[in-house]
This record gives sequence, C-alpha cells and structure tokens, in this order.
Amino acid sequence: TYNFSADGFHAAATSANLCLATGVRGGVDWMRKLAFRYRRVKEIYTTYKNNVGGLLGPAKREAWLQLRAEIEALTDSWLTLALKALTLIHSRSNCVNILVTTTQLIPALAKVLLYGLGVVFPIENIYSATKIGKESCFERVIQRFGRKVVYIVIGDGVEEEQGSKKHNMPFWRISSHSDLMALHHALDLEYL
Repeated sequence: TYNFSADGFHAAATSANLCLATGVRGGVDWMRKLAFRYRRVKEIYTTYKNNVGGLLGPAKREAWLQLRAEIEALTDSWLTLALKALTLIHSRSNCVNILVTTTQLIPALAKVLLYGLGVVFPIENIYSATKIGKESCFERVIQRFGRKVVYIVIGDGVEEEQGSKKHNMPFWRISSHSDLMALHHALDLEYL
C-alpha cells in the first residue's frame, strides 16, 4: 500500500539521485521512506537477476541482447571471460564475490543486471564508494566478513591497489585481456 509517487522522493528523481528527497534528510520519516525504496530495489534486483529480459520486455530485450553481442565482439569476449572467473569464485562454497564501485548504487545495480552479473553478485555484496571512497568500503567488508578471511582484490585502479596494500590483501591487476585470462586460469587451476 506504500505510495512511491507521493513519498517526497518523486521530485528528487529528476535529479538522478535516489537519495535526495524533500523533507529532513536523515530524519526518521525520511529514513523510513528510503528503506521502502531500497527494499523495492532489492526486490526488483533479486527477481530479475537471472532474467533481465523479463524486466526489459521483448522489444528492449532483443535490442539489449544485440548490444551485448556487439560489445562482446568488440572486446574479444571480455565480459564472457570475466563472467567465467566470477562464476568459478561463486561456485565455491567458501568464497563470495564482492563488488566495490565508484558508481552510485542504483546505476551500479542496473549495470550489474544489464551485464548479466546479478547471478554472481548478490545485492548485499555490492558497495558504492561514491560518497565514502573505496577505503571505507574495504573497511565495511572487513567488518562484515572478519579479518580471518583471505581477500583478493581484483581491479585496475590505484585506489583499490592502495586499499588492498593497506589491509595486506593480495591485488590482481586487470589492465588487459591477458590479465583477465590469467586470472581465469589461476582460478581454474585453484591457485586462487
């Protein structure tokens, strides 16, 4: 019975920032409304993580599949290789994939779904570093999973490399197609 169009977030949606709403930011009522929003986002993500085409509808689904095929051809199957590596990690009972991105959370979730990565990234394992930085996200991940865990940071940026060094986590740089193939090979041979 919750009315999303009358909760004060509607006017802010035109600014492309879900978190800005009318009312007292951070107040109890504002937080309750935000919680409703994020619960709905989680529901949509969970429902469609294995079926993005169902979310898009038939016409947009075909255009999306065509675009993905073109991207795969232009990138020498970069996404397919990445998904293979992430699927290997996801298939292990004692491993999880965690995504830390500088993209705002809602656009990041949309990208994960559109790239077909929702299967290997549960929504609770996706962190946005937009406002707090990757270092703070790493600290939150450590608080959540503990210090007696082996973390391997995979990325291409200085910020994640510095964060991994600060927390004594191995860093696997992905800056080329061969780096991604080497990661998949190391995972496949169970070196990682």
